[in-house]
Amino acid sequence: MRVDLFDFELPEERIALRPARPRDAARLLVVRPGAEPLVEDRGVRDLPRLLAPGDIMAFNDTKVIPARLDGRRIRQDSAGAHIEVTLIERLDEARWRALARPAKRLKVGDLVRFGGEGRICFLDLLDATVEARSEGEVTLSFAFAGAYLDQAIAERGRLALPPYIAGRRPTDERDREDYQTVFARRDGAVAAPTAGLHFTDRLLAELTDNGIGRAFVTLHVGAGTFLPVKVEDTADHRMHAEWGEVAPETAQALNAARAAGGRIVAVGTTALRLIETAAAGDGEIRPFSGSTDIFITPDYRFRAVDALITNFHLPRSTLFMLVSAFSGLDIMKRAYAHAIEQNYRFYSYGDACLLFRTKV
Repeated sequence: MRVDLFDFELPEERIALRPARPRDAARLLVVRPGAEPLVEDRGVRDLPRLLAPGDIMAFNDTKVIPARLDGRRIRQDSAGAHIEVTLIERLDEARWRALARPAKRLKVGDLVRFGGEGRICFLDLLDATVEARSEGEVTLSFAFAGAYLDQAIAERGRLALPPYIAGRRPTDERDREDYQTVFARRDGAVAAPTAGLHFTDRLLAELTDNGIGRAFVTLHVGAGTFLPVKVEDTADHRMHAEWGEVAPETAQALNAARAAGGRIVAVGTTALRLIETAAAGDGEIRPFSGSTDIFITPDYRFRAVDALITNFHLPRSTLFMLVSAFSGLDIMKRAYAHAIEQNYRFYSYGDACLLFRTKV
């Protein structure tokens, strides 16, 4: 499909630079394909009454790490140079793929030193060697591994906020709390699963009290989620890969809920992509652990997910393509036009949608 079919005009002032406070005070646009009215203006706090007993919600429990690091290239034959890297994929206990700026200042074998004053003696320096480099990406092999490396990154790193926020204001201490879900558990994401940012302990308890189930999957969201689609046809786009896991007990809970007549409600496009990756042709969800690069466009036929909670996405993005596949391109363009007219807040810190799947 032509990428320009997924374009729309978005006023810059609709981009949220801070989240709603409290989290569950965000607005919620409900979109029901084939129903009248098509869209309904509600709030995130209404979710317990918009879903039904027996439904089950699938949350992404990944935890965002401070993945942006400032360092200096160390060479004996030349002056040092400032290097900024954003970690995007962990390869093993000591190695990461990373975006580097400016990458042209690096070559294979270079040493990059991050920080110089650690909080504990054996982490006063964090060094990494460039193992490979291509098109703005590098593979870094760190001097530490495992939990020691995780601690060193946590001490020196900054959150990699989306460019549409970071380009308009600096990251601060508030973001360390705001850009993390209340149920984050497993370190590894570079970007937050932003639909989950709207949930509070109070809202989760109310959903449980209303008979709505809960399950957790893990997809470590990568920086590739921010990359623009640069091709003219979706068939030519290469989707970034991300690591995810659907545990056996999670697959069992999701299948049992659906078998009993409940709906699977994915909280976020990350949870949806992972569940659809794990689902067989008949809709049965199987345990899964590995990388997924599933790219969902309007020719995709959904196997397992019945409803989706998600934020408002960028024009021409893979995420807007996904929601257009889920609820229909024309329907989503109408829904987004309504959201813009009604001053909904867009993107990672913005408001949310509850989308129901279009019937095929």
